[in-house]
Amino acid sequence: MESINSIKLSDYHYELPEERIAKFPLEERDQSKLLHFEQGTIDHYSFKDLPALLPSNSLMVFNNTKVIPARMIFQRQSGARIEIFLLQPVSPSNIINQVMESSHPVAWQAMIGNLKKWKDGEILQGLIKVSEQELIVKAKLLQRQDRLVEISWEGATVSFAEVVEATGEVPLPPYLNRKATEEDKPRYQTVYSKKEGAVAAPTAGLHFTEQTLEKLAQKGIKSEYLTLHVGAGTFQPIKEELVSKHPMHREQIVLERGTIEALSSHDGNIVAVGTTSMRSLESIYWYGVKLLNNDGDEFHIAKLYPYQSHEVRATLQESLDAILAYMKENDMDEITGNTEIFIMPGYEFRVCNGLVTNFHQPGSTLILLVAAYTNNMWQGIYEEALSHGYRFLSYGDSSLLWNRKKD
Repeated sequence: MESINSIKLSDYHYELPEERIAKFPLEERDQSKLLHFEQGTIDHYSFKDLPALLPSNSLMVFNNTKVIPARMIFQRQSGARIEIFLLQPVSPSNIINQVMESSHPVAWQAMIGNLKKWKDGEILQGLIKVSEQELIVKAKLLQRQDRLVEISWEGATVSFAEVVEATGEVPLPPYLNRKATEEDKPRYQTVYSKKEGAVAAPTAGLHFTEQTLEKLAQKGIKSEYLTLHVGAGTFQPIKEELVSKHPMHREQIVLERGTIEALSSHDGNIVAVGTTSMRSLESIYWYGVKLLNNDGDEFHIAKLYPYQSHEVRATLQESLDAILAYMKENDMDEITGNTEIFIMPGYEFRVCNGLVTNFHQPGSTLILLVAAYTNNMWQGIYEEALSHGYRFLSYGDSSLLWNRKKD
């Protein structure tokens, strides 16, 4: 714990010129540049080259979360605009997939723009169109202090996912500093997105096309999917100079037993597509450790759990076996949990030796993850990217980073 408690935020800043932030996506997803890094060596490619750069014994793990138009806009009778940015569901469940499928009123914690103008007891309402039928959707402030909002609507057969799709706006990252356009609806979404619930895209996946996925399959590279619903906390800046004091955001993970079985039986490279997949996979390992250490069976990985001492120091195989045994014993085909895992220099990676990721904000939790993964060689990587005209952040270019021993 001593080493992570000495990590300073000021060591993970770099100068990112405003003009290097990609404000809009490229015309074609796979036109982006791809920086390849392994053991200190950097090469430059196009993202279309990715299948050729991956060994055929690789297993790629994708995050199939789907971004919802989480920025819901209502107007008071006075004309004042109230913006409700959905964060975490509270009822009828805290499991995002279940709430999105609900056809009854739901309650969410939210960020609320113009909150002072929304009076207690005042019900906001608007008219939406779902499947050619016009419906009234209403918003009620349940708790001002906790920013708890109830959303209700007409139509017993209409799901909350359909309501949000008809009402909301694409929740673009704040650093893009622009309003969402029609183009953002399909482009701020991966082509393999499936499970509604994210309020930010897993941006490493934005480069993939159906053609790229087909080429990976043709080469014999396996693909598996998990779900981590990316929360707004991913953009939360670190304000503490000692980064271990940063209050890490909690995100929900949904795993199918088949994915755990695929990881357990795979003998080769495991490549995480994005930091969200990386955090999920490492959290899976630590959940198995929890089970083996009798630390409870709740799938929750606390921020610093990996840095604590544990009686059982499990291998990846032992950890996965423990999870599979637990799921079999409880007749579970799917498990839902959450993670606050904070990956920073000093962390020992247990699952992945390959990472596809974009270029991240200075002084962010994601820079710390990249620093940990590259053995603190991130500065050279980022300097190289800046000097070669790479585009940064969500709509920017990509990288393939390796953390493995060469044959």
